[in-house]
Formats: sequence, structure tokens, C-alpha cells
Amino acid sequence: MSTANLTRTETRRRSRHVGGVSYRVHLDLLHAEDMDVDTFETVTTIEFDATTAATWVDFIGADVSEVIVNGTDSPVDYDGARIQLVGLTEHNIVRISARGHYSRSGEGLHRFVDPVDDNVYLYTQYEPADARRVFANFEQPDLKAPFTLTVTAPSAWTVLSNREGVSNDTVTTFAPTQPISTYITAVAAGPYHRVESSWARGELTVPLGAYCRASLGEFFDAENIFEVTKQGLDFFHDKFDYPYPFGKYDQIFVPEYNLGAMENPGLVTFTESYVFRSAATEAQYEARANTILHEMAHMWFGNLVTMQWWDDLWLKESFADFMGAYASAAATRFTDAWVSFANRRKAWAYLQDQLPTTHPIVADITDLEAAKLNFDGITYAKGASVLKQLGAFVGADAFFAASRNYFRAHAFGNTTLTDLLSEMATASGRELDTWAAAWLQTTGVSTLSYTGDAVEQTDPRPHRIAVGLYDLDEAGNLTRTHRHELDITDARTPVDFPDAALVLLNDDDLTYAKIRFDERSTSTVRSHLDRIVDPLARGLVWSALWNSTRDAEMSPLEYIDIATRFAPHEPKIGLLSAVTANVAYTLEHYLPEDRRNEPTRQWLEASWTQLRSSEPGSDTQLVWARAVASAARLDDVRAEDLRALLDGTLTIDGLRLDPDQRWAFWLALASTGHASVTELDAELTGDGTSSGRTAHIAASTAIPDAGVKADAWGAITNREDVSNDVLDAFITGFGAGHHPNLTQPYATEYFESIAPLWSARSIEIARRIVVRLFPQQSSTGAADTWLTEHEWAPAALRRLVIEQRDHLARSLRVQARLG
Repeated sequence: MSTANLTRTETRRRSRHVGGVSYRVHLDLLHAEDMDVDTFETVTTIEFDATTAATWVDFIGADVSEVIVNGTDSPVDYDGARIQLVGLTEHNIVRISARGHYSRSGEGLHRFVDPVDDNVYLYTQYEPADARRVFANFEQPDLKAPFTLTVTAPSAWTVLSNREGVSNDTVTTFAPTQPISTYITAVAAGPYHRVESSWARGELTVPLGAYCRASLGEFFDAENIFEVTKQGLDFFHDKFDYPYPFGKYDQIFVPEYNLGAMENPGLVTFTESYVFRSAATEAQYEARANTILHEMAHMWFGNLVTMQWWDDLWLKESFADFMGAYASAAATRFTDAWVSFANRRKAWAYLQDQLPTTHPIVADITDLEAAKLNFDGITYAKGASVLKQLGAFVGADAFFAASRNYFRAHAFGNTTLTDLLSEMATASGRELDTWAAAWLQTTGVSTLSYTGDAVEQTDPRPHRIAVGLYDLDEAGNLTRTHRHELDITDARTPVDFPDAALVLLNDDDLTYAKIRFDERSTSTVRSHLDRIVDPLARGLVWSALWNSTRDAEMSPLEYIDIATRFAPHEPKIGLLSAVTANVAYTLEHYLPEDRRNEPTRQWLEASWTQLRSSEPGSDTQLVWARAVASAARLDDVRAEDLRALLDGTLTIDGLRLDPDQRWAFWLALASTGHASVTELDAELTGDGTSSGRTAHIAASTAIPDAGVKADAWGAITNREDVSNDVLDAFITGFGAGHHPNLTQPYATEYFESIAPLWSARSIEIARRIVVRLFPQQSSTGAADTWLTEHEWAPAALRRLVIEQRDHLARSLRVQARLG
């Protein structure tokens, strides 16, 4: 195993011998605008106490030129990941001079050149352990420390970090941070567009900043961002009763970002896809608000109080995911946030929890590679679902009282599960060990079904559920006539409910479980789904239908039929977007080769009809335009209409053909062989932005030609000079459309190359290749053979292959449902 893959055992040993840490870090970024210079100088001075004569410091970079230990030059003992320190005393000052690499993978210090104006932008992304790509440090979350940072950069640039900075020509010096973990330190530098505001509560005033690239400034709706930010600060101060402790609150939207966002205190980073240069739906604005509030919750859960090791990653991510939805519903205009949570976030959890690699919410994370892969649907969405249950179990007052006590008791420290449960138990007066054992330390998802005289569950667990009974009213709407709450723990719980047209288990989404319908309820859903008035209830029904399809209990053709009949009447844009995305997935994965064409064309025609009949300029019209573009990658019946829309000879009232929509249509045309390189090049001349360039790569690579696919495969597997977003564009184009005759020949090469790629590329880049290029074959044989022959492969790589193999096996089971 590479020494870069830190283990839990060795970091625990190091933390027993090292303490009292503080850092002074200097980064020289003065030559960052010179693309011929691919490294930067980094100097770290670490003061710390030690009870051992030797330890190591983590650093992944170009070279280490000097190590000074307590004023004495020390031989440089550096293996590419660790710098060995010897001659330590009780109190030490170590100075390390090195050179780091500018990143193109989004890990460490990422450098981006804006093709619009040639401006250079830098930002950092560290979680879980990439601060060591920028400065030498003890890369583990329990060795928290104050950081004092200075940065040398071009004088015209804006330079940002966790704290306020003072600039003197090319040098910016930042105030020391509070004690924080290495992974949430941050730097951003470049000619960023800036908007300012502030928030105040009593004597506390928090300066607010919002940043994006200069070329995106015209699209930057900073006031909307500030509105949600202020609502969030109001909410969390009321609920947590612990003042925001990190000074300023900057939010920066950056290019080629691997995540949705990162909670660096004082400098929260977001993907710039949240800067909407093209039309965006209300669901997209809701998702952005949720992300803003998710990251804000981390200021307390994660930054103020941090998990000791990545085993307890849920202590921050589950809470932030839960609080993002909670605060959205309680404090912003997105009062239906729990509908989106139930339908989208929990779908992610249900998917992850049915994989053979699923894990408890409190996971066994032995090393950093395992930690990297555990930022998943279990840690986020299942954890948040279980916390929602906990809040209902102990009561909201006790839940927040425990949170307040937890912050006060462990401020700027590190915790484990026991610390949180102790506070929850004390505040609520309830014993929580049994609850934790059932929900935090087990795997799997129960399936609840109603049999007429009982509620049955697979994989029995204790649940507090609501059961809603729905009947048609005089207006023909399905409304709830009765609501029953009950506790179930066994495989079968007898019940006595009045007759109802629809019996909805887990109404109000109180627990974490899939649901199935009884025969009468199934009939009601098939005929009256659109008559369910309550959006949360309707969302739970849509979720149940999708889970039944994924579990091969409902025919994929029936799901498509229900979506075709009822999606046009779905008023909740987030639900409509989810349904159309599920149909797209069904068409590509859940239909066998000989049953694919007719349903695809029928869905495309239905989507086209809705595009033309939707209210002009509405979110609904935009969702259907995206559905048309997606389906048109698989069928060319509307190719001439798409071309006419693009050249202006056909117009649809209200449809904005902004750059993103135009590229979506071009990708569809290219995928079916109806676009040429010349035409795509011409489109690029009108949209030379970074988004335009990656869209052009995807469309050009989508052309169904053997030579094009060969070039794309070579770029993906051989070129290390492409950025993360460009790599994604090549992969998107390579797999676009349905051309197994062109892509299947690469299946053998895929399995031959993934192990070497895993060792040669960063984990982020390797993960994208392994997951997104996995061959969609007619059996799991090739994957099974690879797993048998590669028992020696890194556990993280094997996990990804096992998961993709399981997705393929599920697809084949659903296909077999059609006979």
C-alpha cells in the first residue's frame, strides 16, 4: 500500500505522541499566470509538542528542498507522501520548504484558465486529505490547530482564505484561524468578481462576501444567495444558541469543482454550476439553497466540533444534510423542501443501501481511500433520514437542546458517536443505545407492505410510522381522511384500518423504509396518481413506484406508462424532474435490446408534445425540453425538429434556446449521427466559454464513428493533461446514445486498464473513469472474472467494481422482468 494512504491505526498512534500544534504557512503564487510554470513554492513552519523522537509530516508534491528541525538542518527523507522527522524534543519548531503542483483534477490547489478572458483562477479543495498537496502538515482531523497564512500573488488579484486578510502589494497576510482541522483550511486567488453584504445579530456582525469568475458576473444573483445566507444565519443562531465563531462568511463559486460545495469556515466553496448562466427551474434554486444551508450547518457540526476520525464522518455530513432540508423548509421560501428530500435524497440512500458494499452509518473506515468513497448516500442521506427519526423520537426541543450542549462541551474539539448520544440521552431522558444499535450500526433498508390486516416489513427494525388513508372527495381529489401513528418492530404487526382507496405507509415520511402498495392502493395509484393533492404524499407514491421498478417488482414498461400519463400533470417541479430522469435511466438501462426502440420513441414523442403544450417560459416547459434532449440521444425521430429549433426555422413560444439548451440539443443530434464536426465547431464560435468548450468536446465525441470513439478512449485513458471537467466531457461523449457496436469492443481494455489507472491517477480522476466507463454488457461475467483475478487490488478500487457490477446485475434483473 502506498504511504499516501494513511491508516486509522497509524494516525491514532501519531496523535498520541503529537499535540499543541500550530502552523505558519507561506504560499508563493506569484507566477501562477505562467502556464509553463506548473509548481509553486510552499513553506510550512509547524510548532508542536512531542513525546517521541521521530514522526512524519504529510506532503504530496514535486519536491522537498529543506527540512529544519529546531534550528538544525535535517536530511530530507521524503518518499513522495511523507517527510520523516527525527531529533524531536518536547517542544519543536520544524520548517519545511517544498514545491507543490498546480492541480487539474480538483484536488489540492486547482488552477483554471478562463477561455473567455484568459484570466487565471486558483482555489483549494482538501477533503478528506489533500491539504498535503499544498503544504506540509499532520493530515488527520483530530490534530486541530490554528493556521497563520501568507500568500504572495499578483497584486491585481483577490486573495482569500479562512480569515480576514491584509494585502501589501503582492503579499496578503491573514489573521490566525481558530483551531481547525487541515481539511477545512482554504485558499482562493484570482481576479474574482465580488459582491458584499453583512448580517448582524446583537453585538455580532458577520461580513458576507460572494464571489465568482469575472466572466460570470453578469449571471451572478448574489442578492438571492445573500437572502438565503441571512435566513440561515438567523435560523441556526436561534436553534443552536452558539454565535457563528469564524469571523467573516465568504462564499465562492469556482470552476471545475468536484463537489457540490465544501464547508471551509470563512470561505465556503461551491460549484459554479450554481451560477445559472442559462434558464434554471425553481427546483434548481431550491437545491442551491439547500446546499448553502447544508454548508452553513457544518460551521457547527463539523468545523466547531469535528469527528475524531473518518469513522464518524456522519457526525457532520448526516447532520448537515438533515439541517439543510430542515432549515430550507423552516426558514426560506422552499417550504416543500422535505418533499425533495423524501424523493431525491432518500432515493440516493435506498440505492446505496442495497449495494453489497453498503455500510453502517457509523462506518469502519480503516484508511483514507475508504474515507474518500464513504462520502455517499449512506453517510449523507440515510444518516439524515435517521436523524429525522431521532428528532421525532426525542422531540425537537430535546434534539436542539442536546445540540447546544454538544457545541458548548466540545467546541474546537473532536468527538465520536458516544459524545453525541450522551448529550441526546441527557436532554431527552431516553435510552438511545438500542436505537443507535438498530439504526447507526446496521445496514440495509426495510420494505413495508400492507396486507389488509397487518403491516409487514422485511429486515425488521423499530419504526415509528404514520399510515395515511386516502379517498376521493367530491371534487375527485385523493385526500387524507384518516391518519394513524404506530410503532412496528416485528416482521408482522396486526392492524385494523377502515377501508380506503389508498393506504399510504410511512405517510409524512417519518421513517427510513421503502413501501409497497396493496392491490386496491395499486389500482388507485394507476388511475388517480395525479389526484393526490398533498405534494409529500404524491412524492412518496412516485418514490414507491420507482423503488418497485428498481426491485424488478414492477415492469419498467409500466413505470414508463405511468410517467407518460401522470408526469404532464405533476405541478411540483422537483418531482417532475426526478420522474423524467428516472424514465431516461429506464430507457438506457432497464429495457433489453429488442424491447428498447418503441418505448423510447413513445417517450420522446410524449415529451415533445409536452414541450410544445406547456405554459410558455415555465419551469415545466424547461423540464420537458431537457427530457426531449435526453431521449433524442437514443432516437432520431425528432432530429429535423431539433435542427430547425437550432437554426431558428422553428420556434416554440417561451422556449429560451440559451447556451446550455442549445448544447443539449446538439449532443442529441451528434449522438444519433445528425451533427457534423463542422457544425459543432461553428456552434463553439458563439459560445467560447469553459462550459461551451466542454459541451463541444462531449458533442464531438458523441458522433457514432469508430475513429471518434478510439480518439476519445485514448484521451480518457492516456492523457494526464486534461482537467476533471474535460475528462467528464470525453466520457459523456464516448457513451452518449446507444451504440454497443462502437463501445462494447472496449470492454476488455477497460478491465485490463483500471488497475494500472488506479495506481497512476489521483483517486478522484481514477474513480470517474472506473465508474463511468464500466461496460454495460449482457452479463456480469467479465466483472466477475476481474474480481476473482484481482483479489490483491486496492479495496477502494474493488469496491467501485463491485458496485458497478451490482448495478449491471440489477439492470439485467429488471430487463428479465419483461421476459
